Amino acid sequence: MAKVGIIGAGSWGIALSVLLHNNGHEITVWSALENEIEMLNRDHEQKEKLPGVKLSEDTCFTTDLAKAVDGKDILVLAVPSSFTRSTAHLMKAHVAKDQIIVNVAKGIEESTLMTLSQVIEDEIPQADVAVLSGPSHAEEVGRGIPTTIVVGAGTKKTAEYIQNVFMSDVFRVYTSPDVLGIELGAALKNVVALAAGIADGLGYGDNTKAALITRGITEIARLGIAMGGKFETFCGLSGIGDLIVTCASMHSRNRRAGILIGQGKTMDEAMDEVKMVVEGVFSAKAAMGLAKKYDVELPIIEQVNEVLFDNKSAATAVRDLMLRDKKIETVSDDEWN
Repeated sequence: MAKVGIIGAGSWGIALSVLLHNNGHEITVWSALENEIEMLNRDHEQKEKLPGVKLSEDTCFTTDLAKAVDGKDILVLAVPSSFTRSTAHLMKAHVAKDQIIVNVAKGIEESTLMTLSQVIEDEIPQADVAVLSGPSHAEEVGRGIPTTIVVGAGTKKTAEYIQNVFMSDVFRVYTSPDVLGIELGAALKNVVALAAGIADGLGYGDNTKAALITRGITEIARLGIAMGGKFETFCGLSGIGDLIVTCASMHSRNRRAGILIGQGKTMDEAMDEVKMVVEGVFSAKAAMGLAKKYDVELPIIEQVNEVLFDNKSAATAVRDLMLRDKKIETVSDDEWN
């Protein structure tokens, strides 16, 4: 049995608390919001973000960060990406040397262009930081629907330990050394999912969705490889796997926000209606910053930025994508010679 501290009581943190409790581990869940902890202690259910998923009576819910961190074998950092640095800063004083922190949020810090594991390492240099990602909606994990995911870590020992803690008959975990590639796939797929939702909101069909998924993973891999990620990662669970589920499912808050934007709502109106953090909005600008830094073309992500932040109409963005300069797909001109 492991002692696990879940830092963040949103849908994903709560779903993972259920999974890990069912695996026989001792769980403490922390939130900075007193009313959230009061609700969890009273109802044993995250009624706002994960309704219908009942939580065990022996799961501990607290606003005391020290209680959630001290003496834990694993800390699962499950706050929205925009709160990763501030939360890590608060945790620093309580984290022991080589204590494992598993980041499960998805995003890139806009001001620094750091991945979230880099942000955590920047704030908590004594920690052993890993990431967990893949096609995994909280709504399904919380209900025990079979899911497959990948853990990335700096050492094989850490990756395999996390794998053993999380693995179950409904939650299969693979390991990978490519932490950077896993995080980039996780963050950038949210931006492409906004594009997929926008296309749905415009009334486009399966052809359009398939094109966005296919060309979207090409963009993600292009940037990821330029930054040092591995091609195989983008063909795997945290790449094409996560992209497919996020572009296709109504569980996806990024797709839902995109649908609303495609129907004519502003970014702010869409985010208000979704009522949850739309991570793709926060990653979109950062993605373009990385594209500029590494001199990589990201035409879909560029158009999403223009729709989100430059008041470009969604229909015009699609037209501009379709009428870009003609390209060759997968081979070079030399291969015809």
